[in-house]
Amino acid sequence: MASPLFDALDLGPLSLPHRVAMAPLTRNRAAEGNVPAEMNATYYRQRADAALLISEATQVAPKGQGYPRTPGIHSDAQVDGWKKVTDAVHDAGGRIFLQLWHVGRISHSVYHDGEKPVAPSAITPEGQVLTPDLEMVPFETPRALETEEVPEVVEQYRHGAENARRAGFDGVEIHGANGYLIDQFLRSGTNQRTDRYGGSLDNRLRFLREVTAAVTDVWGPERVGLRLSPLSPFNDMEDDTPGATFHWAASTADDFGLAYVHLVEPSAPKPPVAGDGKAADVFDGIRETFDGALVANGNYDTATATDAIERGYADLVAFGRAFLANPDLPRRLKEGLPINVPDEDTFYNGDEHGYTDYPTWEELQNGVSFDTLDALSELKARG
Repeated sequence: MASPLFDALDLGPLSLPHRVAMAPLTRNRAAEGNVPAEMNATYYRQRADAALLISEATQVAPKGQGYPRTPGIHSDAQVDGWKKVTDAVHDAGGRIFLQLWHVGRISHSVYHDGEKPVAPSAITPEGQVLTPDLEMVPFETPRALETEEVPEVVEQYRHGAENARRAGFDGVEIHGANGYLIDQFLRSGTNQRTDRYGGSLDNRLRFLREVTAAVTDVWGPERVGLRLSPLSPFNDMEDDTPGATFHWAASTADDFGLAYVHLVEPSAPKPPVAGDGKAADVFDGIRETFDGALVANGNYDTATATDAIERGYADLVAFGRAFLANPDLPRRLKEGLPINVPDEDTFYNGDEHGYTDYPTWEELQNGVSFDTLDALSELKARG
């Protein structure tokens, strides 16, 4: 029986041919000045068969950077670089959203001419940061943004959204997940402010509301998505009431009429919608709150993605590592073809190797080989 994973879907003004999206994947391969280059255009063009490509996280301002060679969307050169990417994707018949990003405290003064990273509160995250010299050093205590500075950061998101339009994207995704700046404002563990951006849940949601208002003012809500990670501890994150916090974050997205909410799901249970308990309650509650499309992301395969769509939980499913190693992933999933194994040693930094040289199924049949892809992954593709 055919899987609904391969049914068409209207997402705002976009007509998607199926429901296999590509998740945002940081690859640390921007050129000097954090500018996308021809290699990046090739990478995204190869994966243009995705229902929707969501770009790697892209900083909206210099202060938003916390990793080496991650692209920005705040300079003219970066806009021109991204234009090469969008032209390549559109020439191949694809659709691509830009993910708008600010890392907040997940950074280091080495990225900011000696100035401390900014955050909602001066709370040092546990862990280490990768410097431009590819050395791991401990995180620093960030500087808490002054009340009057927060609207300036909101305007950086607006400017990034405007530049994304100039670069030819089909829409944008607001990165509110994974312990970065918006997530830091949302969660009680990282937001201990006493002004209008902290304290009550309503105040902690204010930054998200203001960013969403600025971005939708540029794009209209039908071309804007929001990514959330309600239960992820990544980047030393915690919240006292995640059910309530992310219920209202999803409600904010619903109030604005956003095209989709993109949920990063924990590794266990897998996936939450298929199980019981706290995780399922949180994620099912978001589904009940948000009336737009829901994009699920959490180590899905064809069977679990099909189940999520059939149950009415997800409308699209975003694949990450599988798409990294399989440019033609939608075809492989639909036809039940073997899946290339991703080479973890080439995930970040580097050159074309492990980036643009993964073979499609057709290339493999024509004799193309790749020495790190001799085995098949545990991801079972069943059409």
